[in-house]
Amino acid sequence: MDRKRSCTLCGGAVMLLLLGHMINALEVPLDLPQPPTITHQSPKDYIIDPRENIIIHCEAKGKPHPSFSWTRNGTHFDVEKDSKVIMKPNSGTLVIDISGEKAEAYEGVYQCIARNEHGSALSNNIVIRQSRSPLWSKERIEPITVQRGMSLVLQCRPPAGLPPPIIFWMDNNFQRLPQNSRVSQALNGDLYFSNVLMDDNRNDYICYARFPHTQTIQQKQPITVNVLDIEAMNDTVLAAFLNGSDFWGDSPSGERAPTFMQPPGMHSTSMVLKGDTLQLECIADGLPTPDISWSKVNGDLPSGRFSFHSFQKTLKITEVTDADGGDYRCLARNRLGSNHHIITVVVRAAPFWISAPQNLILAPKESGMLTCRADGNPKPTVTWSVNGIPIENSHKDPSRKIENGNIILSDVQTGSSAVYQCNASNEYGYLLGNAFVSVLAEPPRVLTPPNHVYSVITNSRALLDCASFGSPLPKITWFKNGQSVVDGDLYIIHKNNTLEINVARPVHSGKYTCIASNSLGNKENHVYLEVKEPTRILRQPEYKVVQRNGMAEFECKVKHDPTLFPSMIWLKDNMELPDDSRFEVGSDSLTIHDVREDDEGNYTCIRNTTLDQDSASAMLTVVEQPDPPRDLELTDQREHSVRLTWTPGDENNSPIQLFLIQYEDSLHEPGVWVNMTEVSGTSTTAHLELSPYVYYSFRVLALNDVGLSEPSAPSRQYRTNPAQPEVNPSDVEVIGTSPDSITITWRELTGLESNGPGLQYKVSWRQKDVDQQWTSLPLANVSQYVVTGTPTFTPYEVTVQAVNEYGPGPSPEVVLGYSGEDLPTVAPENVKVYVQNWTLAEVSWDAVPLSTVQGRLNGYKVSYWKLRSLHKQDPEPKKPQELIFQGNETEGLLFGLHPYSQYNLNIRAFNGKGDGPTSSNQIFETPEGVPGPPADLKVENLNLDSLIVKWAPPVEHNGHLTGYLLKYQPINTTDKLGPLKELLLAANETSITLDNLKHSTRYKFYLNAKTVKGAGPTVTEEGVTIMDEALIQHPAVEAGKAPPVGRMFGSVNSSVEEDHAVISWEYSGPDRNVYVEYVVDNSKEPWKTEFVNGTRTYQIRGLKPGMSYRVRVVAKDHSDATVHSTEELLITVPAMTSKQVDIATQGWFIGLMCAIALLILVLLIVCFIKRNKGGKYPVKEKEDAHQDPEIQPMKEDDGTFGEYSDTEDHKPLKGSRTPSNGTVKKDDSDDSLVDYGEGGDGQFNEDGSFIGQYSGKKEKDTAEGNESSEAPSPVNAMNSFV
Repeated sequence: MDRKRSCTLCGGAVMLLLLGHMINALEVPLDLPQPPTITHQSPKDYIIDPRENIIIHCEAKGKPHPSFSWTRNGTHFDVEKDSKVIMKPNSGTLVIDISGEKAEAYEGVYQCIARNEHGSALSNNIVIRQSRSPLWSKERIEPITVQRGMSLVLQCRPPAGLPPPIIFWMDNNFQRLPQNSRVSQALNGDLYFSNVLMDDNRNDYICYARFPHTQTIQQKQPITVNVLDIEAMNDTVLAAFLNGSDFWGDSPSGERAPTFMQPPGMHSTSMVLKGDTLQLECIADGLPTPDISWSKVNGDLPSGRFSFHSFQKTLKITEVTDADGGDYRCLARNRLGSNHHIITVVVRAAPFWISAPQNLILAPKESGMLTCRADGNPKPTVTWSVNGIPIENSHKDPSRKIENGNIILSDVQTGSSAVYQCNASNEYGYLLGNAFVSVLAEPPRVLTPPNHVYSVITNSRALLDCASFGSPLPKITWFKNGQSVVDGDLYIIHKNNTLEINVARPVHSGKYTCIASNSLGNKENHVYLEVKEPTRILRQPEYKVVQRNGMAEFECKVKHDPTLFPSMIWLKDNMELPDDSRFEVGSDSLTIHDVREDDEGNYTCIRNTTLDQDSASAMLTVVEQPDPPRDLELTDQREHSVRLTWTPGDENNSPIQLFLIQYEDSLHEPGVWVNMTEVSGTSTTAHLELSPYVYYSFRVLALNDVGLSEPSAPSRQYRTNPAQPEVNPSDVEVIGTSPDSITITWRELTGLESNGPGLQYKVSWRQKDVDQQWTSLPLANVSQYVVTGTPTFTPYEVTVQAVNEYGPGPSPEVVLGYSGEDLPTVAPENVKVYVQNWTLAEVSWDAVPLSTVQGRLNGYKVSYWKLRSLHKQDPEPKKPQELIFQGNETEGLLFGLHPYSQYNLNIRAFNGKGDGPTSSNQIFETPEGVPGPPADLKVENLNLDSLIVKWAPPVEHNGHLTGYLLKYQPINTTDKLGPLKELLLAANETSITLDNLKHSTRYKFYLNAKTVKGAGPTVTEEGVTIMDEALIQHPAVEAGKAPPVGRMFGSVNSSVEEDHAVISWEYSGPDRNVYVEYVVDNSKEPWKTEFVNGTRTYQIRGLKPGMSYRVRVVAKDHSDATVHSTEELLITVPAMTSKQVDIATQGWFIGLMCAIALLILVLLIVCFIKRNKGGKYPVKEKEDAHQDPEIQPMKEDDGTFGEYSDTEDHKPLKGSRTPSNGTVKKDDSDDSLVDYGEGGDGQFNEDGSFIGQYSGKKEKDTAEGNESSEAPSPVNAMNSFV
């Protein structure tokens, strides 16, 4: 995967601005007096389009704003006198309307002067020239006749245009003429032929010139080139052909060593200006076409700046430096020799700045210097002007002198501001630089915006700007968090006072202060630096290989600073993604559905923040089956072989692994293509072995990792001649299907194998080991033959040979087979059975004579079955079992017999035909064995210390039962086994009662049946002594009363908290049915029951503080009846401790309420007085203006406001809308109590009174003039009491 990273530091444009501050001259704020400065002007060489107006730019700044004037060709250009010329307002830019005029009238050299009371600034000399695209001069071009193999130059020579035209050669169909190392266009536009071929014979060599400014194309008359092969022509034909045409070349046209056509000779010189692009050209004549190579004598070509063009004939070097001067060797070589040409490159230079003049700001009585240093080749001449006047012609200034080309100013005075011009020129150009000297006294000012926040990425460079101005020039001091910043390793303070932190870390974040100081004062400014974590792609996109129509997914997960929010951009081959719905961009992924071939490329994920970015790329390769091979050819054709060649198709980004060659036999199997052979994927040819008498067509398929291509187009048909068969039928078999016959079968030959017409099969057979002749029979179109009348199971030799009209095939192989088998005729004799134990017996017999088998003896089948059990009568006889003993075995073992049973057995021989007769039956008996397991073992409760064990006899006695063995042992609460006890029981017993067992205890029982042979398998069961001692020994418990305390429970403890209680107890019984019950003391409610999950501790939740409860722990049986219980516990839950203070009982609150009541009383008295006088107060004004029907009128009987009354039930105001959150909501009327609160937050106090109804808002309204002549407002009255 191709991975690349890039980080944009410090905010892109902001960083570039700061870097610009580091190199630019000091700028004077435009609110201060200053001479003019040219800010924008047209280029020195300005070629105009005669179809458009001429716009000559000249913009300048200054204080006061400058005025503008122009010179043309060195004299004043009066703009106002020419109605076609307009100067833009507040600008020096000229707009010249050339409609109806010739643009040539305004060609010339223009210069702009911007002046104000402090000086004059000059623009460059702007040369205005009209673009030209002249027509080609009319000419008659004679055909050019050239001898084949000679060199040729077709001249273009376009008319001189401004700027020069772009040259190219085309034909009559506007198609570019093909160019190569033999035919190429020179830098001057001519078409060079190193040698001509007969194919160059044509009449439409046309040179075109395109003029870029006017976008016009001029065409030269077509040139006709006739190429002659003189060696193939006689004198008469040659003379007729040359009549009326120019003959190019007068020497033989054979092969020759290279010579140079351009530049001619062995040496030439080329001059180039520094910084321009150098193009060196070498075009050689020769046959064969020479190869061109370049080198620099005594040096190397400049790395990274040179390139070759026009088929190595042009060497191009960009951004020429002085080091590029010297000798360059051009070498032309072909097999007949070589030649070289030396080009000496001379580098000249137009003037360029070493140190351009910079603006100078001086305070009165200060000194300074203007410098102007320029260089060039040749060395430029430097002159000075003041306000556009040569300095030697300007007024004398005692504070100014010139030394070594520098202007030195000393003890300057107010009013001596001016603009100085420095001109550096040589024969290749000039430079004009303006620099003003401004004399003023100004205290410091910081131009950088205050409190600006700079954000950078960790480990990047941070630049904190402190652009300032003052005269004298201020001194800048930096501080960080109050500590002085010293120029050193961590910090760098540049000449423009920018503070640089070369490697910013999070510790550098914080507040920075710069202080500008001069003799007239100080000024400080604060900026802030934030150092953030970089953006990094953690999971990068990976290289994908996807089949066409598949899906490709690229991941791009990023880690970034939490304060930055990266965006994601996906590019394909560095371009935007196609506008296609198949491209799905997720939050951190790109998915391409239904991938196509044109989706292949390099995909780049860019995660951008405002400060940096990270990117990662991965390739997508789209693969599919190869394109089918093409251009099949048959070569090296022989009678039984041919060579097939082909051209591979496109691999489609997956290498071809192999080619599969198929053929079609249109004679025998038309339309059927058969795989013939495979060759490696790097081969394009195959030698194919062919069969006779086949009409072959071939095709090729290509295979890669994706799959097989489509087949190629078939080759032409290739027919082979007939011949005798080369192979015989395969898979010949001799099968004895009946005792008196044999069947001979074979696989027929295919049409490809027949090798000719008239295919037959010669079938031959004879009895083996008998002096007998072969019997043969020719057969056609069959694959088997039956020979009858054969003896039973007799060996035969058989052959099958292919024969056609051209002869027999090779000698066939002999195949041995037997005639058919018959059933064996004799049963085995002397059958004996030896019983080994109660489940195993051995059987033996005598083999039958082989002569009686009548076939191949496959073995013996032993059948045996159980007749009956010797203990009881079986309900039905068992099905026979059969054992097969292969080959000549005459003994074997019988497994899995039932003990104490009677069996029957017989034996028979068998062969491929079937089973022979059965031997006489042999009866044998098996002895007793161990019994099966007892059936249906059960354990039942009897009382607290007794259990009854019951069972049934075994299903399989396997002999006479002699008794039972019973074992049992207790299991404690931790599932550990106790001591084991054993009991021997009689054979006729099927139950037993066990007494004196431990109550409420689980027991495990083991039971075996026994015969004289021993004990049989063990069965187990568990039982528990019962726990209902209370039900047996005590009367039933009345409802609502606990049962008597049993001995299962021990001590019971409790722990009580504010809302719950923890109960713990001791218990020795089973844990499966234990519950905790509780009820409120002295309550008639039913007991609440909660199940205990096998623990000895339980927490009762949800108890009410201050209440008493009765609690007990009980054990219940399977019918949910209580059988054991603890004593009842009485627990009391403590009351909730109050964590809130009753505010109504606090002294400070009572005093506050009294003060508020007193204030309200005073307010009411003032209101009554105001009302009696007929005046209005603000609340009354709003009530009068907005009569709300819900607001109650003032009660006349007690003199209080109905809506403001203080009631004991704390009800809200009748006229208010009070939401559930307690805020006051404005109704449709603009009037509400909120209007009289602070910011609309008027609220009720706990006693229902309204607080803050007269506050700052109403006071503000009053201050604005509402009723300003009336009595004091309520708020003022209230404030007087505070």
